Amino acid sequence: MIAPSLLAANKEKLADEIKLVDSLHAEYLHWDIMDGKFVATPVALTSEQLKKHARIHSMVNDVHIMVADPLNVSQEFIKAGANIVTFHIEATHYDEKETLEVIDKIHELECAAGISIKPCSSVGDIEKYLDKVELVLVMSVEPGKGGQKFMPEALSKIAELKRIRDEKGLKFLIEVDGGINGETGQECLEAGCDILVAGSYLFGHDDIKERMETLR
Repeated sequence: MIAPSLLAANKEKLADEIKLVDSLHAEYLHWDIMDGKFVATPVALTSEQLKKHARIHSMVNDVHIMVADPLNVSQEFIKAGANIVTFHIEATHYDEKETLEVIDKIHELECAAGISIKPCSSVGDIEKYLDKVELVLVMSVEPGKGGQKFMPEALSKIAELKRIRDEKGLKFLIEVDGGINGETGQECLEAGCDILVAGSYLFGHDDIKERMETLR
């Protein structure tokens, strides 16, 4: 499945960009949310934009919050129309109580929960939560900036997640974000990934339809 990342879209023509990838049958729509604290990048997309555009398409609103306060920010974006909210284990300081509080709150608001690991974190850091989330997002670049080069160490994390999922009969989806193109996307799929997040590879190109097909 493909999740076009709006981080690379033309923000002044956001509705048109969303309708374009919807017409090309993308399954997910990836919203990158930043607070300028957890990552240095300033705010790019807001809950108001999500609220305005959440229902103009048929894709899953896949909201990735790169923020220092995931408990409160997750609630804000669920109210705005998120179908999935993915937060970072690093934002909860790897603390079990704090991490479970975020997961439980997301579920309490009848939204799917995802957990993400930056390149500095391991699958072991989130293994105890894999039976409690619907999605795991492996960052294959440092979060906060589009157009970075894919970090190949993400492939072993994807493979490890798939192994654990198969062995334990779990249901979470595996998503990867960062440096995805026709070549790296294929490598991720072969490792066991379910959802490819792609931004600069798709948006801003006249052959976006062909690029989507390449990812598939």
